[in-house]
Amino acid sequence: MPQPSYLIPRWFLLLTLLAVAPGCGYNTIVAEDEAVKQAWADVEATYQRRADLIPNLVETVKGYAAHERETLEAVTQARAQVGQVKVSAADLSDPAKVAAFQRAQAGVGAALSRLLVVAERYPDLKADQNFRDLQHQLEGTENRINVARQRYNRAVAAFNTSIRTFPSNITNNLLLHLSAKEGFKAEAGAEVAPKVKF
Repeated sequence: MPQPSYLIPRWFLLLTLLAVAPGCGYNTIVAEDEAVKQAWADVEATYQRRADLIPNLVETVKGYAAHERETLEAVTQARAQVGQVKVSAADLSDPAKVAAFQRAQAGVGAALSRLLVVAERYPDLKADQNFRDLQHQLEGTENRINVARQRYNRAVAAFNTSIRTFPSNITNNLLLHLSAKEGFKAEAGAEVAPKVKF
């Protein structure tokens, strides 16, 4: 039986779908979601590098400043707390989990700052080659952490923009159902410049 002339042939619908599909943003959204996950993995790796340096730094300081037990314990405890706060790529849309991760990392940063202040009181420790090497590695790692966080935030911004702009937002709402990701925010009090006294 012949088909009515007002029906569109299936091959034409398939050809139209193939022509329009690249413009729907599906592949872009998926690629940007993967970029966010990769950037998060880089952030975790740089924080892990810092966590790996801490035991060596604490042991080196212990040899010179054994009576600074409170500071050494604070650093060790902060490192242990960081190990308990895990944020997977699937959790990056949860502001509470990302904030908890940031708080734990800020605790490590504060404890390390106190440890380095303690080290200033011991000229022999500051002159120790092992300590200086560890301190340089730690400084380099802090720079890497900053770069990794910036790259992660750029990946999050690109992803979040992609799932909110037309026509990608339609593709996300109909097919992917991905939520916006949380970026790193400045630590509390970062807006106030530190006071330096001589």
